[in-house]
Amino acid sequence: MSKLGQLLGLLGLKRGLQASAPLSLPVRHAARVRLPGGIKYYPRYPNEKDPEITPSKLFRVERIRNLRKLSDKERNSLKIFNLFQYGVKNIAIVKNTPRNNAALWKIKHLVEIKPITFPYGEPTPNDINHTVLRETGECIVTKEIAVDVKRIEAFEKYKSNPAKITNQTIERNCRLKWNDPWSGGF
Repeated sequence: MSKLGQLLGLLGLKRGLQASAPLSLPVRHAARVRLPGGIKYYPRYPNEKDPEITPSKLFRVERIRNLRKLSDKERNSLKIFNLFQYGVKNIAIVKNTPRNNAALWKIKHLVEIKPITFPYGEPTPNDINHTVLRETGECIVTKEIAVDVKRIEAFEKYKSNPAKITNQTIERNCRLKWNDPWSGGF
């Protein structure tokens, strides 16, 4: 069988049929790109460039698998990050270093790893009390907690309104309707 016949057989075509569009097979380029860490990257096209990505400094690591039926190596790896506790939702904040990444690679099937982002800027030591870490990995820093004057005024107006509905008015209305169902109540 000729090479053309083998190629057509792989593509599911018969010898007598013509392909509707010219066949284009991916071409492997000789130019390779070396990335940090000894990774060899072969781009699909010669002029293709990857977008610049800034890696996050921290990871939010959460244990999602049960602790039963784990090997000793997996248990020790979980203990490194303090994720080995029963009955507790285990979450750890881990630095993005090669050593931590190698340890997380071994237990990636037991944990969920999310990069921590800072949409409103990184917290300072003064902002620690006003910082919240969400499950999505967003670290929200509320620098100033201001009191809204309009909300306070609306609450005072509601509190001093004599026509507001309270528990006492509801109980009184229900009792009047119970005692005289056809004419009781408001």
